[in-house]
Amino acid sequence: MRRVRYEHSGGPEVLFMEEAPVPEPGPGELLVRVEAVGVTLPVVRKVREPRDPIVLGGEVAGAVVALGEGVTGYAPGDRVTGLVFGHGYADFALLHTAMASPVPAGASAVEAVALVRSGLVAYGALDAARPEPGESALVTAAASGVGHLALQLASSRGAARVVAAVSCPGKADFVRGLGADEVVTYGEETWGEPVDYVLDAVGGDLLTPAVTSLAPHGRLVAYSSGGGTVAAYDLLVGAKSVIGFQMALVARGKPRVYETWRRELWRLFAAGELRPAAHAEFPLADAARAHEVIEARSNRGKVVLIP
Repeated sequence: MRRVRYEHSGGPEVLFMEEAPVPEPGPGELLVRVEAVGVTLPVVRKVREPRDPIVLGGEVAGAVVALGEGVTGYAPGDRVTGLVFGHGYADFALLHTAMASPVPAGASAVEAVALVRSGLVAYGALDAARPEPGESALVTAAASGVGHLALQLASSRGAARVVAAVSCPGKADFVRGLGADEVVTYGEETWGEPVDYVLDAVGGDLLTPAVTSLAPHGRLVAYSSGGGTVAAYDLLVGAKSVIGFQMALVARGKPRVYETWRRELWRLFAAGELRPAAHAEFPLADAARAHEVIEARSNRGKVVLIP
């Protein structure tokens, strides 16, 4: 089979294709013939970090071809999607059942990889914000794979005003088309009227303006891999709070919650209330081009690789 990997840290140019044996599923694992791979910012960032192991994990969708020891509830031919921690940029990938979700009939692999994992992160971050009907929300990286779903989910949970924060004005029409009431760019002096909660996917230098945009008693949910710090005094004076969210902890430690969220995402999709968008589909051999799009922050929706 083909797979994409890298041998040392760097930019998209360090990625290369190689031939490798088809892996065998271990206990609790599914061997999946990959039909679509979701390219994410955390994986793109990892390529630039000098750490081991040097593998490209990520979101995959495809058909089960073999089962590992102890696997129940799945059979060869089942269509699944989920997060893999081993080699995901490949023709075949190993997906642990704890991270797997069935794909309903009628949904494509691209729709599945654009909806489920990114949608679960968006749904979980929103849930962590404890939204109340009639509150106002702000979503950073609002045109990203997660952000464009978070915008829609905030509206579906009763937000009276949803603000989309994006990197450039060229993304405004895209996020407005998904229901954003207002659009701001990161470089603006202020981000408009204060909001009740912020879903932040960027971190770093944007944490300060994100906290500033909160109304008194506002909540910021940080689910970014970008890090950053917040001054305690900035929280104290407005009785504001920052909440961390990580999807992997929910998937591993709260499987019933994970399943409930997954079912709700597919329900919203079937009802036409949640529209996953694919910015571009690249052949697996063009993984470097897909990474360039993510690094440039030029995507509007999900960037997908097709083996």
